[in-house]
Amino acid sequence: MSMSDPSTEPGAPARTAKAAATEEVLYEGGPHPMDLVFGLLAALTVVGIPLAVGAIVRALWLRFRITDRTIAVKGGFLGRTSTTVSYGQIRDVRSVSRGFGLYGDMVLLLKGGGALEMRSLADYRRWRNLVEERCPDPKAASQRSGQAGFSG
Repeated sequence: MSMSDPSTEPGAPARTAKAAATEEVLYEGGPHPMDLVFGLLAALTVVGIPLAVGAIVRALWLRFRITDRTIAVKGGFLGRTSTTVSYGQIRDVRSVSRGFGLYGDMVLLLKGGGALEMRSLADYRRWRNLVEERCPDPKAASQRSGQAGFSG
């Protein structure tokens, strides 16, 4: 074990080490690379420069971590903002395809009224289906029949 492993530190709670050991990481990474390519192509026009800046910022600082228990999004300025939700907190899932279907955006609507946005997520259809399967809310389960998009 490495020195940075929390389970090796004196006084580290055993529950943290056990939870980390039993949580399976299904996906860990940043936005789809084509988001950056399309953004940079848009920079060839003056109107597309803000789109390119957004794509560059996402490529540098946005990271997703999807496990069998939680979904975490790390972003913001220099990647300093982190949000983690469990599947039990999710009320509804909305998604939209981008980049000719190569990637997409997914919004997780939470029971407390908040939302977690996941932009330029690679293989977003797979992750949307996974969230819908694990979501205990019957409203989200009933919408699996195919309503996609952000509109309600």
